[in-house]
Amino acid sequence: MATLKLRDRDGMITKEGIIFRVFGYSHPRGAYICDTEYASADIFQSKDPRALRNGGTSGKVFYKFYDDEGWKFIFKNYPQYTLTHKMLNVKVVGAIKSEIAETRQPQKRLKELIGEDSPDKLVDAVLHVLEISLKHSGLKAENFGVFGSMLYGFHHPDYSDIDLLVYGGKEIAKMREVLGELYSDGLSGFRNEFATTSATAGKKWRFKNFTVKEFMWHQKRKLIYGLFDDRDSGRTIKAEFEPVRDWAEIVSEYDSETKIVRKEWVRVKARVVADVDGPFIPSVYGIAPLEVQAGSKKALEAVRVVSYMEEFRLQVRKDETIIVEGNLEEVQSPKGNFYQIMLTYCPRYYEQTLKVADLKL
Repeated sequence: MATLKLRDRDGMITKEGIIFRVFGYSHPRGAYICDTEYASADIFQSKDPRALRNGGTSGKVFYKFYDDEGWKFIFKNYPQYTLTHKMLNVKVVGAIKSEIAETRQPQKRLKELIGEDSPDKLVDAVLHVLEISLKHSGLKAENFGVFGSMLYGFHHPDYSDIDLLVYGGKEIAKMREVLGELYSDGLSGFRNEFATTSATAGKKWRFKNFTVKEFMWHQKRKLIYGLFDDRDSGRTIKAEFEPVRDWAEIVSEYDSETKIVRKEWVRVKARVVADVDGPFIPSVYGIAPLEVQAGSKKALEAVRVVSYMEEFRLQVRKDETIIVEGNLEEVQSPKGNFYQIMLTYCPRYYEQTLKVADLKL
């Protein structure tokens, strides 16, 4: 069996053909909390036209889960892939190490692709984007990995995206700087995906307290979502650069002696005092509350926002005044108690908000 030292975005495959993505960096001993990404057509089929994965050289058909499909699928059909999160006292999707049949590690897969003589047009485009990234950033190939369907070999050369991971806080900061320069260069072949309204055109908008214009403004300045005009294939391909912590940056917060107690729904105006952990999942922002707009005065004691929502990665910056809406939690630890505002999967998912306050758009 492959190594079981895993981190966020590493992949796990079960004997039934379920593909999990490791979720974050804090896990119970001997197990991993996961997000359900794909399942073999032998056990799951979706009517969603976006879901089919039958490209590449794997020779197998998989379907991707969207929204809470994967969570529901696991709890209904494969409850053995759930864990009790003792800090929250709830069941979550996850697997103990002995249940994992195979693992997939993005850095290793990218290294394999670099060494292969592949006629695959998408692989060629990925390696071209990587070459440009290395040239302009001074980073090394081992600072990158591939995720999504290419990690498992069922990407479609004509339709799949370029999905790259960037490992390390300093490395993603450098890569964002480079991307900003490439987007500004009309001859680079790179564009910011959110520079025009086409990124959200025709899509159903579900967030209730966060407008499409606000979303576009925040996404554009993150710089990690690009478009690459690939001359060889004639395609304009989405190119993402997702941040992941380097091994030396990982500190697990999982502690069975600590309890997290959900208190109430709150909406708070606050100042960001720390954003160094904003690029990662979970994204953590230190805050100094200024005003409670909904909920009790307890929300004024919140010291941080913790977000497991990809929409809110890199969302706000130090010294900005923000609006955050979500669940107020009390973290009860042997080292002391504190309050935080949590943004995550919950019944009021689309009511959650994290945005710069008073934007004039």
